[in-house]
Amino acid sequence: MLGFLKKPVVVTAEINVNLVALTVMGLISRLWGLSYPRAVVFDEVYYGQFVSLYMKRIFFVDDSGPPFGHMLLALGGYLGGFDGNFLWNRIGAEYSMNVPVWSLRLLPALAGALCVPLAYQILVELQFSHCAALGAALLILLENSLITQSRFMLLESILIFFILLAVLSYLKFYNLQRHSSFSGSWWFWLLLTGVACSCAVGVKYMGLFTYMLLLAIVGLHFWHMIGDQNLSNVSLMCHFLARGLALIIIPVAMYLSFFYVHLTLLYRSGPHDQIMTSAFQASLEGGLARITQGQPLEVAYGSQITLRNVLGKPMQCWLHSHTNTYPIRYENGRGSSHQQQVTCYPFKDVNNWWIVKDPGMQQLVVSNPPRPVRHGHIVQLVHGITTRYLNTHDVAAPLSPHSQEVSCYIDYNISMPAQNLWRVEIVNRESDTDVWKTIMSEVRFVHVNTSAVLKLSGASLPEWGYRQLEVVGEKLSKGYHQSMVWNVEEHRYGKSQEQKEREVELHSPTQMDISKNLSFMAKFTELQWKILTLKNEDTEHKYSSSALDWITLDTNIAYWLHPTSGAQIHLLGNVVTWASANVAALVYMCLSLWYLIRRRRKIYDIPEDAWQLWVSAGGICGGGWAVNYLPFFLMEKTLFLYHYLPALTFQILLIPIVLQHLSDHLCRSLLLKSMFGALIVAWFSSVYFVYCTFSPVTYGEPSLSVTELKDLRWKDSWNILIRKQ
Repeated sequence: MLGFLKKPVVVTAEINVNLVALTVMGLISRLWGLSYPRAVVFDEVYYGQFVSLYMKRIFFVDDSGPPFGHMLLALGGYLGGFDGNFLWNRIGAEYSMNVPVWSLRLLPALAGALCVPLAYQILVELQFSHCAALGAALLILLENSLITQSRFMLLESILIFFILLAVLSYLKFYNLQRHSSFSGSWWFWLLLTGVACSCAVGVKYMGLFTYMLLLAIVGLHFWHMIGDQNLSNVSLMCHFLARGLALIIIPVAMYLSFFYVHLTLLYRSGPHDQIMTSAFQASLEGGLARITQGQPLEVAYGSQITLRNVLGKPMQCWLHSHTNTYPIRYENGRGSSHQQQVTCYPFKDVNNWWIVKDPGMQQLVVSNPPRPVRHGHIVQLVHGITTRYLNTHDVAAPLSPHSQEVSCYIDYNISMPAQNLWRVEIVNRESDTDVWKTIMSEVRFVHVNTSAVLKLSGASLPEWGYRQLEVVGEKLSKGYHQSMVWNVEEHRYGKSQEQKEREVELHSPTQMDISKNLSFMAKFTELQWKILTLKNEDTEHKYSSSALDWITLDTNIAYWLHPTSGAQIHLLGNVVTWASANVAALVYMCLSLWYLIRRRRKIYDIPEDAWQLWVSAGGICGGGWAVNYLPFFLMEKTLFLYHYLPALTFQILLIPIVLQHLSDHLCRSLLLKSMFGALIVAWFSSVYFVYCTFSPVTYGEPSLSVTELKDLRWKDSWNILIRKQ
């Protein structure tokens, strides 16, 4: 029974020394002196604010993309014990002792380091030689721009890591497809492909480009499988479902999980709440939740309410009125009704309160029991402070002459009767008998006499309107645009019929409780929409650039400058590598076109397996460059050099692919191969020379003299910082 103990237990393992050595070199190049400089570097001022908000559990919205990348940066801060107390107010600010700089920069650096062995493995899985794979990894290792970007609290290195991991995982899965379908390793690599794609998209929406490329390649490969007569219909269906599960369902589920964790962590009110709806704000701890706690749920006749416009653009605002009237004549000579102004005011104010009145009764208090207002009911809206009725009529609005003026009615006894009846339409109702609810209901107010809809035009009134936003009656309303939709944010049940007592009542606390918790999907949908549609003001940045500048490396970015010495850090690429990548891409396109024309003429210059290898490598590396670069020509946003790095990574992988192809198929004699090999050695030596030359501005040390800095300005368009003597 114990006979197995008579022989020793032996474990054997194959170790790829190339892979281990590349991983170690990658870690050294990215982790060495990671805490230097101990100061805020370029976009660390941007991402650091979000890390602090994570540490304090304060909600925020970043329009640059999904939250997964921010959470990874925050994880580094959490592991380092960061308390979030640092003021990220300027580039170059010295970090205080409570900021774990090394920990905050660790995950981007690890991701950047692991890109080196990933590049090696990708070329191996593409069936290229280990020599070519080693060359690709060394080019990634010695690329100055990739080193700089991965050594700070930035997201590009994490994005590139997940992109390369997705490509490698799919290649491993595809190569297993031929002999071990549905095995454990087959499932592992397929699932890892979907997970990596989801993580890439979760870091930045740029990851979507590579994800779509891989889906296209998967679709092409599956199309070829359909033509395989050896596969049964059941087998094909299983393959289809497996790919759908791993590459669509799981990535979508993971993407949702990123937002779930994000919203779970950030449960406190913060400075970004105001762009969200009232319901979303009320679900956060503090802020609006504190103001609205205990509000009645159902709006009734006699309710005192504030009405917030759902659009939130150009800024959040509430329906508002004050004692001032419209001028008798506007600047262009048009006349007005000279009625009391109604605007949309971007601040909380006592003049934002309105009373929901039953047109058939005089009372302005809630009856016992309350009579709720339902979809389709006719109401009057009485301004709480001035007690005048919300009104509109066939008079042109001050700034929108094709729409009706909205006012509070003043009886001038000049045969202009009040038209103050409004029909409540609940846009997000589930049935036509729905009750108008606080915060939850989104409503339109349709004027009974003219069918005009109460709308925020967004225009800013002149000085006579205190620059507040114009509210109009939209006569030709099509659909439910958000500018026509309002929701009750603050709500009280009115108790006093006397005006002075009512004004005091408007500031009194409410007495009933209400649960306003939104479901996760409702919060996710709103937050996702805000991320996609929220646009910061486009301002010209000193280091912004165009996509055309990136290919020739005509631009750089100064990341950091030492306060006293000439030490500085720049995002600046290895010019030999960038030029070689462009040449490799051009050679690949020209050779591919040549081969295609020749093959059309039934002339086959290279074997079929070499052709298939050439096409598949170009589809992944050339396609990866194209999908990560060309979309920037269509984007209306401020662009920077670091946006090019994912595309550059794919282009670098193309260099050894082209070199090996030239060596194997165009250098036919031993002499040509020897000369070509010597040229490659000389070329790679120049890559290493440029890496060493620019390493002082890649790592920020040693400090260079003015003369040495001037010598680094190889292009006039480069902005190398030189202190005035």
